[in-house]
Amino acid sequence: MYFPVFVHIFFVLAGMFGFAAGVHAQNKQGPLPKTVSSSIGEIKVEQLATLEYPWGMALLPDGRILITEKPGHLRIWENGRLSKPVRGVPDVVYRGKDDQGGLLDVEIDPDFKRNRYVYLSYVEAAEQQSDALRNTDDFRFGPMDPADSIIRGGVVARARLDGDRLRDVEVIWRQEPKTVGRGHFGNRLVFTRDGKLFITSGDRMRFEPAQSLNSNLGKVLRINSDGSIPKDNPFAGKKDARGDIWSYGHRNILAAAVDPSSGQLWTLEMGPLGGDELNLIGKGSNYGWPLVSNGDHYGRDFVHAQLTSIPGHLTSKEYQPPVRSWTPVISPSGATFYTGELFLGWNGNLLAGGLSSQALVRLKLDGERVAIEERIDMQRRVRDVLQTPDGAILLIVDDAKGDLLRLTPAETR
Repeated sequence: MYFPVFVHIFFVLAGMFGFAAGVHAQNKQGPLPKTVSSSIGEIKVEQLATLEYPWGMALLPDGRILITEKPGHLRIWENGRLSKPVRGVPDVVYRGKDDQGGLLDVEIDPDFKRNRYVYLSYVEAAEQQSDALRNTDDFRFGPMDPADSIIRGGVVARARLDGDRLRDVEVIWRQEPKTVGRGHFGNRLVFTRDGKLFITSGDRMRFEPAQSLNSNLGKVLRINSDGSIPKDNPFAGKKDARGDIWSYGHRNILAAAVDPSSGQLWTLEMGPLGGDELNLIGKGSNYGWPLVSNGDHYGRDFVHAQLTSIPGHLTSKEYQPPVRSWTPVISPSGATFYTGELFLGWNGNLLAGGLSSQALVRLKLDGERVAIEERIDMQRRVRDVLQTPDGAILLIVDDAKGDLLRLTPAETR
């Protein structure tokens, strides 16, 4: 009797683990729908291009779109065509479809018209590797802890975009410490209205560093555009704490956006076995991971029955609870605040991509609560979301042949 139950639970958890951790589960995609349904009517879906595991997008002032591909390519979408890879992109560490590393997000400087700065997040290997160092199992993951032996970490670099080439590439931030194996790099990039750069940094599937102020793993970081530390950061100049930390106690944030009306940073964070989170990020706040969560360990009541469940956020006033949490998970990735008028009634709404939910998730916020939530079924793993100047919405699909999609209302108003 035990063996069939074990097998059943194994495959259920394996599927959920792949979604929650951001692993690229292969989906057998059906034909791309010509339209999808929403509360405001049918939405037209257009396929613009196909890329290899696209991850991030950024809008240039002239309307061109920068798009990253995890294997290490940066491309430009312009006038209905996808460019060849931009030259000068730094080398990245990427080990194939199930790897969470590679070339990740892209963002442009608020003063791009003058300085031409582009910012990239990606994964690099440590200069010194060790044959004796190997990834170790963690029973909190159950049996799905991926093996790896490369010491690596996330990096943010900036460079000048000169035609089809990046020049003067300079690393301005690194995840510390680098660690062997596993995923959870995070590394979404978001600029604030005053020109500061927020970076999301995952816990590298190491749990405890998220609560340590001596590490920038499991954090939201805030730096100046040149990599220096803003003097008004909560831990700047303090002993035994890193100055780049803005908030801590995070697991793996793959979606972040600044509300243009308030200037506040909102993030969507992948939970463990359940418990994805929408958080309003506060200066110096602790969001509790791994001490509290609305999700649970993968290994509890499965491989290690003695492993206790993770207490919920509301069991302690010490940690900032999420504004909204999801179980089953939506696996959020990529987000933007919609500021256009093309989609009637969506202005000011937060739009987020969903991987396991295969959806565009629309959230109408009312202060610090979600007033309306809608899932628009895209039948695809949505990795990132971008608004174009005409109010259309662009999505990129997480797949070996990941489409760039354009959404517009099906009916002309």
